[in-house]
Amino acid sequence: MELRFVAPELRRLDEVSSEVIACGIFADERPPHGIAGLIDWRLGGCICRLLREGFVTGAFGEVVMVAIGRKLPFDKGVLFGLGERTTFDEAQFRIAIMRMLKVMEGLCTRSAVVELPGRHTGSIAADQAVKILLELSDGRPEHDVWTLAESGEDQKRIAARLIEQRRRDRRVVLGEDK
Repeated sequence: MELRFVAPELRRLDEVSSEVIACGIFADERPPHGIAGLIDWRLGGCICRLLREGFVTGAFGEVVMVAIGRKLPFDKGVLFGLGERTTFDEAQFRIAIMRMLKVMEGLCTRSAVVELPGRHTGSIAADQAVKILLELSDGRPEHDVWTLAESGEDQKRIAARLIEQRRRDRRVVLGEDK
């Protein structure tokens, strides 16, 4: 899996070419924030309407596809329910990532813009979130490119972690790590 980055701003999202945009939504966060909030804004309150009508709840495990139309440069939008903010932890993050990977595989999605679950609230640190993502996606050729929606500082933090991981992997392959 190749990771790229985009700032979590509508203007920047408009510049990304990808099949799917995916993000989490908490059951107790109204209106939605993060990428879900940006999508809602661009779609004229569509997600808020779905929440009011009870079609979308944000319950942990919920997966809802949202019609994007021509308002964003993506073919599909997918919301992943994350449950309550106060109970969201690393164990739930792992489950949510596994669900995201499985749903993306089911959609035959090779490229996606993704806000990792709980990142917009800081429920999980950026570098830890990416470490878990790479661990769970390892060996899955179905995912070519995920463009992560992260702030500039977190992009730097993640990039530094990826560089360090590559160095460690290289030392192991070359037999230098003893």
